[in-house]
Amino acid sequence: MNSILAREISSSGGNAVPITCDVSDLRSVEAASSEVEKGFGRIDILVNNAGVGSFSGPLHEMTPADWEKVLNTNLRGVFYTIRAFAPMMIRQNGGHIVNISSLAGKNPLPNGAAYAASKWGLNGLSYAVAEELRAKNIRVSVVCPGSVDTSEGCHHGKNSNKMLKPEDIAHVVGMLATQAPQSFVSEVLIRPTQKP
Repeated sequence: MNSILAREISSSGGNAVPITCDVSDLRSVEAASSEVEKGFGRIDILVNNAGVGSFSGPLHEMTPADWEKVLNTNLRGVFYTIRAFAPMMIRQNGGHIVNISSLAGKNPLPNGAAYAASKWGLNGLSYAVAEELRAKNIRVSVVCPGSVDTSEGCHHGKNSNKMLKPEDIAHVVGMLATQAPQSFVSEVLIRPTQKP
């Protein structure tokens, strides 16, 4: 969360503190978790939205460093955040984890194999963790958007006016977080109305 957004939340009556965190570094994630627990005493919603991609060519031409960067951020980072924040949710007897995946975790993505692998893995991780945490009153959902108009991704030649907007994904996360307590949506696929 950046400081501008934190100020907007605070000016509208909320309480927000920006925390810098590198999700691919366990110590950084654990420090963020400690800060949240000290500052707020609890966490109700964890949205794992950090992600990177590498879409420059076929897998056999990818460097091991690029592979590591994608998998460490997109998959290991979610493991680290769940490892650091789920115990707080367990102690408070509830919470909601929302993992932002991609339709690339459902469909082949030529020239984006590492990204697709990380998202297929994230989907599997999400379904398994949902089963592990259900009895603790913690819901786990995965959101799989199609093409989103951001600087990240392989959107060359696509019409950005037809792409999903970040606000579309935020809307879905808001719906998931506010659903009735006796149920949870385990997966949402969201596509643009028209193919970009």
